[in-house]
Formats: sequence, structure tokens, C-alpha cells
Amino acid sequence: MRVEQDIRPEAALHPGWGIFWMVVTGILFVGVTALVKILGTRVPASQAAFLRYAMGLVFLLPMLGPLWRLRLEGRIWAFFGARGVLHTAGVALWFFAMARIPIADVTAMNYLAPIYVTIGAAVFLGERLAARRVIAVAVALLGALIILRPGFREVGPGHLAMLFTAVFFGGSYLLAKVVSARCSAGVVVAMLSITVTLGLAPLAAAVWVTPTWGELAILFAVACLATGGHYTMTLAFRAAPLAVTQPVTFLQLVWAVLLGALVFGEGVDLFVILGGTVIVGAVSFISWRESVLKRRAITPDVSATKV
Repeated sequence: MRVEQDIRPEAALHPGWGIFWMVVTGILFVGVTALVKILGTRVPASQAAFLRYAMGLVFLLPMLGPLWRLRLEGRIWAFFGARGVLHTAGVALWFFAMARIPIADVTAMNYLAPIYVTIGAAVFLGERLAARRVIAVAVALLGALIILRPGFREVGPGHLAMLFTAVFFGGSYLLAKVVSARCSAGVVVAMLSITVTLGLAPLAAAVWVTPTWGELAILFAVACLATGGHYTMTLAFRAAPLAVTQPVTFLQLVWAVLLGALVFGEGVDLFVILGGTVIVGAVSFISWRESVLKRRAITPDVSATKV
């Protein structure tokens, strides 16, 4: 599935603003991880994820009318449902990992999601994987090995959860690419929020712990920051091409390392920084190649696969 990229006139591009909004996006998403870290493990991961999405539904109120009048073929509804299942699993695992491993590890390993999208696009969408892209994918997977260092450090349940989180988020993004050809961006985002909330509900009910008002406030703040992050990311994409904004996502790892060290006393793991840098470099290279070839980008920005 290859569609020629819409080329905007240079006058419509504002790289400086694109970089600015992507920096803001990174700060907002690191704020999300910090709040989930503060929340801790008393509230089970699936319940915390459910409450975050349930409270986030308030931002969909303007979409109720268009959603009520929505008429789609069964195949598209099936895609929405499948995406909801994948994203539900990814979100639950992300909340699980966030409470158990350092913020920098979560941030760095989340960079793998665009790599899985690139692989999935070749397998399921017929996207051609040229030799340079294959090398970039291999380099990114090497970056993951640098972070995990199996045999040299303990690879706990949190790290394994993040590996699968990136896979599920990658699959969710691929399905989003498919349905976005038939539906508006607002509908795609709204359907994701609804299906994930419904998907998490039974998981949350099975392990329900009555949350305190403080925990509810933290999760509502998570919903606000995540929604704001997706909005500023959209502004960044409008202002500059992905090849410009993608390298800026490395700053998310910088903020995460500083936050983990200064606020949560997690220390600085140079291997995590190195591995994250390798992965971001590989993702940025793939995005740059898509820009050079004037194709519609398949590989997403790192921030596009967030909770």
C-alpha cells in the first residue's frame, strides 16, 4: 500500500515551530510517565489504565454528535475493534512496566514501536524494505539489546512488558493507518479511546481496588497531559515534516533520565542512554529516507505510539 505523499509548499512549513511543539510534546509525555511512577503499584495496572482512559472520555464530548451519525462498513468496524484490542494490551502492559522499571528504560524501549511499525508495514501492507531500511531496523534492535544487556543485568517483568508494549502499539498504529484512509483523524482517535476504555473495563473489574481521591486526581492529570501531548504533536506535524521532528524525540530520553535521577533517585544508566540514542538514530534515518523518496510516511514519530 503505497500512496504518494502530499507535498506542502515550503511557505506552509515552519521547522522552528515544529521543533518547538515536539519539545513541548516530549515534556508532556515525560510528565505522564512521572505521574504514573508517582501513582505506584497499589492501583493495579489494568485499573489505572482504565481510569485514565475513562476520565479522558470527557475530551470526546464534542465528538458525540459525529460519532452517533457515523455509518461505516463492517470491515472498518472490525479494524476499529482489532485496534482497540491491541492498544488495550499495550496500555495495560505500559502501566505495568512504568511502575516497576526506571523511567529512562520505559522511554528508551518505547522508541522500538516505530521499528515494529516498519516491519509490520512490510509484512502486512506490502511496503518495500530496501537494504538501508533493513540495516536501520537491525541497528535499532541492537539498541534494544544494549538497553537490556541480557546476561549482564536482570531482565525483569517490567522490561519484558515494555518489549510487548512496543509490539502492540506498533500494531495499533498500523491499523490506524488503514482506517485513517476512510475516516477523519477525530473519529479514529475517538474510536480508539472508546474501544480501549471498553477493553480495559473487564480487566479493571477483575482486580478492582477502591482508589483514593489523590489517585484519581493523578490519573485525571495523566489523561490531561496525554491529551495535550497528542494535540501538540499534531501541531508539530503540521508545522514541519517528520524528518525534522523525529530527531527531537531524543530529548524525551534526556528529560526522562534527568527526572529519574533527580526526582526518583534512579541513577543514570549510560547503556540505556546509548541504546536509546541508537534506536532514535535508526528511526530518524528511516523517516529521513521516506522524506527523500517523497512517500507518505509509514514509520511514525515515537510520540505517535504513546498512551
